[in-house]
Amino acid sequence: MILGGVTHTELLLRPLTDEEPPVTIPRDPAREAAERELSDPRYHENDPNLIERVLDRFWEWLGDLFSAASGATLGGALGLIAIIVFVLLLVAALWWRLGTPRRTPTTSAQLFDDRPRSAAEHRAAAEAHAAAQHWSQAVQERMRAVVRSLEERALLDARPGRTADEAAAEASRALPAHADRLRSAAREFDDVTYGGRTADESAYQRLTDLDRDLEQTRPALSGAAQGAAE
Repeated sequence: MILGGVTHTELLLRPLTDEEPPVTIPRDPAREAAERELSDPRYHENDPNLIERVLDRFWEWLGDLFSAASGATLGGALGLIAIIVFVLLLVAALWWRLGTPRRTPTTSAQLFDDRPRSAAEHRAAAEAHAAAQHWSQAVQERMRAVVRSLEERALLDARPGRTADEAAAEASRALPAHADRLRSAAREFDDVTYGGRTADESAYQRLTDLDRDLEQTRPALSGAAQGAAE
């Protein structure tokens, strides 16, 4: 509020002279006048913006959190630093052990790499990975052993670039009793190899059992082939 070109605040703060009588303003009107005066945008030009205020609150909260943690931790700040270092080392070890997860699933990549190996070689590699509890790699090698074994028995054509799904679909025609397990094994292989999932011991054991069962299973003959055999 402006009185004769002078704001309430200026009127209250201006020193009295002998010629001017003292001005007395009640408390509530004076407070309201001061609030109106301070609401002028000129007084808030240098105030921090919303992002700055949020960051300030965050750093205050983080500082309070570390202060409380250092007070509650044995050894104070030094003990807190030791715990943080331990957690970081644990995360690094897990990252090294599990590898970087891959988010984009791809089910069309080929089953085998460029260097052909026998079923026995794939089984040996699978057992070595299993002994080290590298279950994802063990599942991959065991599935390759399954498909290579079927190729060696002439139940599948040795075709480069075949995917796990294609191998399962083709093998199911000769081994229909194991069709569901073959498809499940192919999905397990794809999820581990291209979908970023991590296998466990039970997944490896299922593939191992399938591999052994297939070794003991005779293929189903077509009608023409069965008549010729008889």
